Amino acid sequence: MQKISISLTVALVIVSAVVGIGIGYWYTPQYLMSMFDKNMMGLGEPDKWVDLRYLNGMIAQHRAAVRLAEQAGISERAEIKKLSAEIRKNEAIAIAELYHWKKEWYGDSKPVQEPQTAHLGSYNKTFDLRFLNALIAHDENDIRMSREIRLKSSRNEVLDSADKVELERHEELGMLMEWRKEWYGSSGINTHL
Repeated sequence: MQKISISLTVALVIVSAVVGIGIGYWYTPQYLMSMFDKNMMGLGEPDKWVDLRYLNGMIAQHRAAVRLAEQAGISERAEIKKLSAEIRKNEAIAIAELYHWKKEWYGDSKPVQEPQTAHLGSYNKTFDLRFLNALIAHDENDIRMSREIRLKSSRNEVLDSADKVELERHEELGMLMEWRKEWYGSSGINTHL
């Protein structure tokens, strides 16, 4: 019987691992998420309650956006004031729709616990930067949650809502990052102050 060299054995192990990862990703899209980004697995298993967890989570996310927008009302920039007003109006509509689904589908009319939101502090030369950074992080969380629910839900209303949220947040992110770069010279990395 002939012995296999150590380098051939190592090569076979590496090839097997790569093939295993590829097959795992091919059969289950969640495999990639579970391997590389534990934060995206916040909604749990795709069971009969996943949509309820999504609704509650997204209500909290929309409330967090409203709370950030309320704080941003002290900004001296017209762009921030306008965005703040739009967020307060649009998020209230989204929250009402999510509560409606929650009650209709699950008979659950309990209010969602108020989310923790960054306190932006008093107005100074970096207030708008703090707001932009907080809203960018918020939008990125919305996108992660929307992507996750699309892998786990089968309700058309939820899937359509997730698509809409992701599209709107991508558009908003582009605008927020452009403002941050224009006003503060900051690019893609959040500058927490």
